Amino acid sequence: MKNRAVLQLSFFHLLYAFVLFGCTSFQVAGDVQQGRMQLMHGDPKVALAHFQSAAQRQPDYLLNYSLLDQGIWTYVGRAYYATGRFPEARQALEKARSRYGDDQLAKIYLGLVLGRDGDPKRGLKELEAGLRGLDGWFEYVHNNVREGHFWDPGREIRSEIDRNMKLIASGKTDWEMLTKSAEWIGEKTEMEIDLVKRDMYRDETEGDNDSCADC
Repeated sequence: MKNRAVLQLSFFHLLYAFVLFGCTSFQVAGDVQQGRMQLMHGDPKVALAHFQSAAQRQPDYLLNYSLLDQGIWTYVGRAYYATGRFPEARQALEKARSRYGDDQLAKIYLGLVLGRDGDPKRGLKELEAGLRGLDGWFEYVHNNVREGHFWDPGREIRSEIDRNMKLIASGKTDWEMLTKSAEWIGEKTEMEIDLVKRDMYRDETEGDNDSCADC
């Protein structure tokens, strides 16, 4: 009887942990999505509050409904950057950079922060690495992933990256121009996450309608 009671107690503890984990994951995903919307279209201070809440609950969170790797600390850093709090942005982005080596937006925004916060030489190196990595990611996804053609279909982002890479390679660093361009690339790439989901949904819906028309 005692062993049975212990097993039942362990089961309920496991069930409670599972439910709690599910609720936490749901809350984190909700905070990240609300933060993204505020970062793109609203108030970066409100976005920061959502991202900080998500980071506190799940510090290893990685955006899980997109092919593009982006961790929660990148979002925290970007929100700090958008509010002009560069030391805090640098700290968060350094953390993001160390946790996820494939997070290209972390490198790009860390480069921008370093350029503004007194270390332009390293900033340029990080920015170049992030731009090169993001360009390679777009090319890989476009050529090797089934839904890759939905990403940057007009090559606007990749063309802007190419212009930046040529400017950096020339040795004539114009930080004001690079900053504006890299910020545009970051914002456009973030928007692409939702545009891809929208276009994939439309494509699937139209395919279903075409199938029904043949019935």
